[in-house]
Amino acid sequence: MNKNPVEELSYEVAFAELEQIVNRLEVETLSLEDSLSLYERGQALSARCTKLLESAELRVQQLRLENQIPKDEQDD
Repeated sequence: MNKNPVEELSYEVAFAELEQIVNRLEVETLSLEDSLSLYERGQALSARCTKLLESAELRVQQLRLENQIPKDEQDD
């Protein structure tokens, strides 16, 4: 498991680690403390992925708006 701060992880790294955590929680028999620790890390990774996806979506929307031709210029 990656011990880097969640805020520094790229989407791909955070998502891959989140998948590993989900797999461990589903497959392995862990102590309550280990399970809670993994769950907390998973929640933070999920929030990071969501934030990065929302940021990417906003950037795409901004690019679309920047590239739109105003309606009154389309008739030319």
